[in-house]
Amino acid sequence: MNEKRDAYVQKLKAQLDEWKAEIDQLAARADQVDAGAKMEYQRRVEELRRKREELKRHLAEIQQAGEGAWEDLKAGLGNSWQILKATFSKAKSEFERGYREGRED
Repeated sequence: MNEKRDAYVQKLKAQLDEWKAEIDQLAARADQVDAGAKMEYQRRVEELRRKREELKRHLAEIQQAGEGAWEDLKAGLGNSWQILKATFSKAKSEFERGYREGRED
């Protein structure tokens, strides 16, 4: 793997690891809320996990791609990456808001 691709892959792997830890924290918090909210939180956690796994598969494709193809795959991954980043930010803020509100009741 060339240096540019290797650096890109390592950066994305680090972000995936960070997101995994944050998703695990959200899942733990979901277990602490009432039954009505718990189902919604668990659904969101599973959605984040699915999207993270999808990105992980795309990242593996980049690692296996030939020199010419990886740039094309990188562009597609960039779009998916931005979608997950936005979804993750939204879900995290909703979790935080709901968790605070649940604690205040």
